[in-house]
Amino acid sequence: MATGTVPFSRFEWMIAWRYLRARRAEGGVSVMTWISLIGITLAVFALIATMAVRAGFRAEFVDTILGTNAHVTVYNAVYTDENGRRTRAIPEFDGVAARIAAIPGVTRTAPLIRGQVMANMRDNNTAVDVYGIRLDDLLTIPRVARPQAALGDIMRFDEGLAIGSGVARELGVGVGDRIRLISPNGVRTAFGTSPRVKSYEVVYIFTAGRYDIDRTRVYMPFAEAQSYFNRDGVADEIEVMLEDPENVDAYAPALLRAAGERALLWTWRDRSGAFLRALDIEDNVMFVIMAILVLIAAMNIISGLIMLVKNKGRDIGILRTIGLSQGSILRVFFICGALIGALGTFFGVILGVLFAIYIDPIFSFVNYAAGGGVWDPSIRGIYTLPAKLVWSDVAAAVALSLGLSFLVTIFPARRAARMNPVEALRYE
Repeated sequence: MATGTVPFSRFEWMIAWRYLRARRAEGGVSVMTWISLIGITLAVFALIATMAVRAGFRAEFVDTILGTNAHVTVYNAVYTDENGRRTRAIPEFDGVAARIAAIPGVTRTAPLIRGQVMANMRDNNTAVDVYGIRLDDLLTIPRVARPQAALGDIMRFDEGLAIGSGVARELGVGVGDRIRLISPNGVRTAFGTSPRVKSYEVVYIFTAGRYDIDRTRVYMPFAEAQSYFNRDGVADEIEVMLEDPENVDAYAPALLRAAGERALLWTWRDRSGAFLRALDIEDNVMFVIMAILVLIAAMNIISGLIMLVKNKGRDIGILRTIGLSQGSILRVFFICGALIGALGTFFGVILGVLFAIYIDPIFSFVNYAAGGGVWDPSIRGIYTLPAKLVWSDVAAAVALSLGLSFLVTIFPARRAARMNPVEALRYE
């Protein structure tokens, strides 16, 4: 009669390891073992690499948003001023900015003048967004004051303009050149409103790291912007920076109280929330798709173990005859499949982590091999393919791979355990 043994005893591991290493001539399935191992490795690698790229893309996108744009923009609802004109201007902007700055969690406030104009240099024209801002406030914008790349001297900002590298490229200008800004809302005359045209020196060129910002952004000294856009004594809006921009909605009540009864808020989530929600949905869909790939790879373990059980029928009969229990046989073949899954998962994690760490040289090689042009920043919005290792994603990939590998191993292992030793040895 079969006797019970300690689960996962040393001899069970020894038998399982012997079966995995066996050559086909000895009744082993080494080819299927390698196929299963490689399949699990590649599936886990693909899952980790995909999740790292998605996490990196989201982090880079959010960082460029928060690094160049206000976390919250405070502006007024349309009202009629003392001259009977409909406007959104903020007249007491310094007072409003000071009250907002006193709110706990607010790190910076800055009055802004904003307008859209045409920039011109000789025969080159491009539409730009002009931000009128003070130098002290400009220095607190991370992606402008500390950009990926810069030319000129930002401390000379009061003498001219700071422009994005994409604007400079479109106009074909460098530091020291003068460009013309053309606004349709210019001087009012008896014959109507004539365009306002004024030239400025380019004193600073920055690369914020996001294509649409570098391509359209121009910063102008605040006082000059008030004059240029006919905003004397007022500001268009107040940009607010927060300690915890991810929790921006919690600041809304205090901001509205400080800004006044006509105040309205526009947060960075309002500006880019749809895109971020799309990224979150895509993350979930990609994880499901990659999980299916891991499952398909794990199914190879079933094929390999079924062949192994068939080839080792005589051995199973002998082992049962000399006293091994059904549980021992089940554990032997479970160990065979689990080892394949564990080793494949381990190698897949190593490859996935290395891919995330060395994505820049890998991407450079792929771009070189393809002859360039693999990544178009005008479409993607950022200049390089980012990757960010999120260890919770790695842990989820490991848990998924091991769980599926262990699960699919149970069925052929139970078949081996239930094999009748008499039937297994009948024709031997």
